[in-house]
Amino acid sequence: MLTRAPLVAAAFAVSLTAMPALAQSVKLLGEFRDWAAYTATESTGPVCFALSKPTDVAPSPDASTGAWLYITNRPSEGVRNELNLVAGYTFAPDTPATASVGGTVFELFTDKDAAWLLDPNQADNLAGALRAGSTVVFEGTSDQGIRVTQTFSLSGATAASRAIETCTG
Repeated sequence: MLTRAPLVAAAFAVSLTAMPALAQSVKLLGEFRDWAAYTATESTGPVCFALSKPTDVAPSPDASTGAWLYITNRPSEGVRNELNLVAGYTFAPDTPATASVGGTVFELFTDKDAAWLLDPNQADNLAGALRAGSTVVFEGTSDQGIRVTQTFSLSGATAASRAIETCTG
């Protein structure tokens, strides 16, 4: 069960306040086994996101700040099923990462401690795979040259993604 959901919402709200699009509020939509869903209001409109933390990280990177996987909808910007991995460690510059679920591998690009789908047109395919799978495994290379594998449970991912489908803020 996701036990840090309120803390994550507060951290997400604080991170949004540092951005030009300020968060006006963050509201828990629900906790769904290993996932939680939230809605927030930015100056550009509503943003809804589902999130989870890894069930396994190997090896654990030095100075890791904790990882989170987000699936985000921003209806006013036409963004749906945007994947964002906050890895909790810094990726090696200009190195790709991968997300593997149900035998399908999705290529990611990295920047500092985050990764996104290399091809945003694959967002719906990845979202479908997440709903159908049991785990998603991310592989990336740290700035220390260490290959890190992060495994996330998908228990509750379908319910969390349904909770953000009708994002209204």
